[in-house]
This record gives sequence, C-alpha cells and structure tokens, in this order.
Amino acid sequence: MFAAYGRSLWRWRWPVLIGWLGLVLAGATLGGQVFDRLVDTDNLRPDAESQRADRRIGELLPEGSTVVAIVRDRDPYDPALVASVNRVRAEVQAVPGVKEVEDLYNAAGGRIGADNRSTLVRVELADGLPAAEREAAEDRVAALLRGIDAPQVLVGGDELTERAFAEQAVDDAIVGESVALGVLLVALVVILGGLLAGTLPLLAALAAVAVTLLGLYALTAVTGVGEFTVNVVTLLGIGLTVDYALLLIARFREERDAGSAHRDGSAHRDGSAHGDGSEGGDRPEGGDPVEALARTMATAGRTVLISGLAVAAAMVGLYVFAEPLLAAMALGGALAVALATLAGLTLLPALVAVAHRQIPAPGARTWPRRALAAVARPVRRTVPARTAPAPRSGTPTAQHPGLLGRLAGYAQRQPGPVAFGVSAGLLLLALPFLGGANLANSDARALPRSMEARQVHDVLLRDFEAGRAAPVTVVVEADPASAEVRDLMNQLNTLPQVIRMQPRPDVPGASVVIDLTPKGATGGPESRDLVRAVRTLEQPLPLLVGGSAAELVDYRSSVAQRLPYAVLVLLLVTVGLLFVLTGSLVIPVKALVMNVLTLLATLGVLVVVFQWGWGAGLLGVESWGAIDVTTPVLLFVFVFGLSMDYEVFLLARIREEWRRRSGLRTQAARLRAGERAVLAGITRTGPVVTSAAVCITIVFLGFLLGDLTAVKEIGFGMAVAVLLDVTVVRGLLMPALMSLLGEWNWWAPAPLRRLHRRFSGDRFSGDPDQPAGTPVPSAPVPVSVEP
Repeated sequence: MFAAYGRSLWRWRWPVLIGWLGLVLAGATLGGQVFDRLVDTDNLRPDAESQRADRRIGELLPEGSTVVAIVRDRDPYDPALVASVNRVRAEVQAVPGVKEVEDLYNAAGGRIGADNRSTLVRVELADGLPAAEREAAEDRVAALLRGIDAPQVLVGGDELTERAFAEQAVDDAIVGESVALGVLLVALVVILGGLLAGTLPLLAALAAVAVTLLGLYALTAVTGVGEFTVNVVTLLGIGLTVDYALLLIARFREERDAGSAHRDGSAHRDGSAHGDGSEGGDRPEGGDPVEALARTMATAGRTVLISGLAVAAAMVGLYVFAEPLLAAMALGGALAVALATLAGLTLLPALVAVAHRQIPAPGARTWPRRALAAVARPVRRTVPARTAPAPRSGTPTAQHPGLLGRLAGYAQRQPGPVAFGVSAGLLLLALPFLGGANLANSDARALPRSMEARQVHDVLLRDFEAGRAAPVTVVVEADPASAEVRDLMNQLNTLPQVIRMQPRPDVPGASVVIDLTPKGATGGPESRDLVRAVRTLEQPLPLLVGGSAAELVDYRSSVAQRLPYAVLVLLLVTVGLLFVLTGSLVIPVKALVMNVLTLLATLGVLVVVFQWGWGAGLLGVESWGAIDVTTPVLLFVFVFGLSMDYEVFLLARIREEWRRRSGLRTQAARLRAGERAVLAGITRTGPVVTSAAVCITIVFLGFLLGDLTAVKEIGFGMAVAVLLDVTVVRGLLMPALMSLLGEWNWWAPAPLRRLHRRFSGDRFSGDPDQPAGTPVPSAPVPVSVEP
C-alpha cells in the first residue's frame, strides 16, 4: 500500500506542492494573527480549591489591577520629593480607570523601605475594566509615575509583570528560532552534502510551522493559547519535521543507490532493495527514482506514520492532565505533530520527486564535504588512521558503523555489565530529582535582572516585605463574631508554620478573610505544609484556602492524581503501535522502561543546574532555588515522544534485518542472527538518528538564547534528553538488553502472533508456526557487523 502511495506521490507531486503552497500562504496570512489572540493561561482548572478561594475573595473584596512605584535613593521627606509625588498623584488620579492612589503622604500606613531612602506609591485601577482599557490605563499610569523627581523610580505590578513575560516570550521565540534555523541550515547542508538537499528539510519544516500557526489561530476559538505554548509547539514542529525529512531522504538515497546495484546485477533475489551502498562517483542518480521513492515510502514512510502516531499519543497523554496550560500545550503539540507527520508523508516526498537529481549520493564529493574535509585535514594528519582502497564506481561498500554502530557493537560484546552500568548511571543522575526537587510556580524571578518588573519584585521583597513569604489566605463563610470563628482563629494562630495572622477589615456579610504569613519562602515547604494543615483542621466551619502556595499544592496534587491515567494512555498506545511495528509485546515494555530512565536522568540534571545552580552561569541562567512546576510534566511528554521517535526509527530497521535472517533451524543460529540484525539495523539507521538528534538539539538549544528561565528549562532539558537517549540509551542500553533477551525480544502470545501475521503478512523465526528452513533473502550490500 505504501509503495503504491509513493508512486502516486511521484505522479501527483506538482498538485501536492501547489496544495501545500496554498496552505502556507493561508498560514502566513492568518496564522500571524494568532499572536494578537494570545491570552494568559492558568495552571489550574477553575474547580481547584485555591481558584474557588480567589474567586470568592474577588466577590467579597473586589479589587482591580495595581501598579506599584518604588521611589528610591532620596530622603522620603525631602520637600521637593513630597511636592513631586503630590503633583504626580493628582495627574494619576485624573487618568480614566484609576480608582485609588496611595502614597506615604496621603494614606494611613504609608510605607518606607528598610533602607530609609525609598517609599512606595500604589495605584489601584477600577475592577472589571476591559483588557484594552486596562492596559492603556496601566501604561499611562506607569509613564506618569516615572516622572517623579527621584534618582530612580521602579514601576511594576502583577499585570505589568505578566505582560513582561508575554513580550519576553515573543522576543525569545523570534531570536531563538532565527538563530536555530540559521545554524540548522548549515548543519543540514553538511549532513546531506548540498545546498538544495539541505534546504529541503528546512522548507518542509517551515511549511509545517506556517500551517501549525494557522491551526493555533483556529484553536484560539476553542481554548486559550499563550505565548509559551506557541514557543514550544513551533520548535517541536520544526524538530520533528526535520527528523522525518532526514529519515526519508537517507532512505531514498539508499534505495536509489541500491537500485543502481540492482541494475548492475546485485539486487535481491526477490527484486527488492534494502542495502545501504554508496555510489563511488559523483552521479546523484543511479536506479529508477520512482521505484526508489516507492520503496522509501514502503519502509521509511511507514516508520514516519507510526512515529507520528506515537508522538501524538504522548500529546494526548499530556491532555489527560486537563489543566488549562497543559491542555492548550497538548492540543497545540498534537497539531504540530500531526502537521509534521503530514509534511513528512506528502510535502517532503513531493520535494524529493522534484529535486531528486540535486540530492547527492552518500559518498559523493560535493563542495560542502570537500570544505568539511579541508577543515578536518589538519586534525587527521595528527591522528594515524588505517585506510582502505576506494571502491570502484557502482560497487556496494561495507557501511561504516558510525557512533551508534560502534557503541552497539561494544554493548553486544558485554551486554550484562553494559546494561547494569548504564541503568545504574541513569538512576544516579535521577537522584537529585527523586530526592530533593523543589517544584514551584515561576514568578518575576524567572525574568532577567535587567528587566524592571524583576527589579520591582526583588526590591519589594527585600525592603518592604522583609523577605517574608506571600500569605496563605483562608476564606470562612461564618459570622465573624461567632465562637466558632474565634476558635478557628486560635487554631490558626497556633499552627507551627504561622508567623503572623491578620484578618482583613471591612469584609461584607457573614464572611471572614484571614491572611496567614508562613515561615520560609513563597511556595516553600513551610507554606505548602501550612496549606495542608489548614485544610485538615478539625472544625465545623466551611472554609477555602487560597494563595500562591495553595495553587502549588493543588497543581501538584492534580498532577499526581492524573499521572496514572496519562501513563495508562501512553502504555496502551505504545504497546499497540510497537506491536503493529514489531509483532512483540516485550519490545514495547522495554521501550517504556528506557524512556522512564531517560526522563528521570534528565530531570535530575535539570535540578542540578537550575535548582542547585551548578553550571547555571555557563547557560546564562540565574538559579532561583527551584524548577518550574510545569517543566517535569512537559518534559515527561516531550521526552517520551522524541524517545519513541528514535525507538521507532531503529526498531523498524532492526525488524527488516531480523526478517531477512528468519527461518534458521537452530536456536544458536537464530540467536546469532538476532544479534547481527540488531547491530545491522543500528548501523544502517544510526547515522540518520545521530543526524536527527544533532538537528533537533540545535532547535531546542535555541530556547537557551532567550531570557525566560522556564523556557530555558525546557530547551536545556530536551537537549540533555536527546543526548542521553541517542548515546547511552539507544547506543548502549538498547542493544545490550536485546542481546540479553535474545529471542524473547520478539515474544507475543500465539493468538496475537497470528493476528499480527494475518494483517501484516509478516513471518519471523520466533514464530513456532513458521516452518524451519524458510528461504532467506540475500542482502545485496555487506555491512560491517560483529559475529
């Protein structure tokens, strides 16, 4: 079916390209408008207790957004400063939408900073202002406050901080993606050996991103989409599309060159070509390109489809968490994966059909390779190396094992020690996360120190809040004068985590709002313990607990409760898809175990760098003693999806090699054939996986060029995960485990084996229903494998 589809793509290549051009133009026209419809998305669902508490407080004590000015480095009672503040206060009060202005000179309890040379001006806007009017009022108020006659005036506030986050996220996306795409183009030109060949994957990726933006624009009509979602989703789409493009182009070159060998009499006896030979000359085209594309889609195209489904399933697993931010990320991610897969199955093959003459053979001496060789020549002169005579033109060659091939060969020689050592090493890396991860909500500390919103946060906390944590707020629906309320206050005041208890004045009706200042930092262990302690008090009154610490407790609780469902979704989909690909139930379980090890090790490294601060300066990051609470969940899904991506790439080729070696009579022969199949599959697909890993790492490292710490956490985490997965996990742990398991790799219950064989037409030596001595197709291209 896929082969016929490949021939159809060749025949209809121009209509396919025209159709994609129309989609790209629509994406460029409408997709850009998504940035005008981005909104702030909450971490928590509306039914969380902390959210209900905040809404109730808003009903009892309605308050609009606030703008805060810190007037610094001048005696607060300097007559000129007093006159300047009074003048600016009058101007601010005249701004439409301003409700109240408080400062040291006109409001009871005016505040002076701990340094005795700073004071605070607080402006409250009317509640319920439309977003556009509120932002206009905030900007006008901020401009007027900066006119106060003082050496330094810092202006901020919650809404201004959120806007700073949004603007910085957009700026980071522009810088990160621009640099990443430029470096990625250079890498692709070098990897594929030509400017046009290297441009093809990037063209497909940009087209997929343009259409993804169009889809996100439509998604804004269904759910809120934030700047962070756009950043992550677009870069994920670029990375996956380039991955799929590299796999398809590499397989097309292989099948085309194998077709050339077939023309010279070196084909399979069944007429198919599965080799990986390289042409000796510079001629880019050997066999029939139409049939080469057909065979490419029959093998790599099927792999791309299964991989896309696996990564999309990971996005569905993210949606299970159901929090607004994660739900938007899940829908956007699923959209990006679907379009990357669609581009890989339609646009990229059509581009290959049009430009196949410009795709050089793997060994062709093109100008990028000559330039790279010239750069590397001084290094090679200092390193003695064995050389072999160059093959004659058209002669298949033994493929160089490459990095993954060499690692796999080593792992197969010592499978037990390698499997134990790698597993222990990954668990050791995971210990910082398992033993001491501090997950917290990002606040202004995630902004760079150069930004005014961050400076306002730091000065307020140090000079006006004495470093105290944000309060935990308790809302009680009862008569303030009742004995039950008095008993509750006594209980609250004696809790060991409480520094200060302060009821809010002027609460209307039979309700009480109490602020509890906890020990420690905002969102720290003492704050979280206080939230839990209040919620578990034995008392008869209905109450709600809110505040930032309560939001963190609710989020962590929600994730913990829904994690089993997300794992179940991933488990079922992974087992199903990998069973379709391999006919085995052991391989999917092994894949899940390896993915979990990769994820835990990645999170451990993340804690060391971003929470402990080890090496953070090298990344331009300032540790704030925690990692963002959403980061582990996002990495859980993205790492799982990309790990499945590379797992499918390798397993599809290992499966091909295993089938070609099936039908052997003895168990020892089958065991040796299985090990050779694993090594041959990794050797032949390893260069593609390595190249894809390099490219997607470049994309994710683009996150590090921005200034938002939460975005840097995602980019750094993904880069570490890819590095670990493609080297120690796929290169060492996977072949070691497959060597230890032997024929058990391909085990499945007999009914499932028959079902798989019926629908896939697959017969393999692990199947007891297959007669011994089945003819084994010969491979046209020798490959360097360990016996």
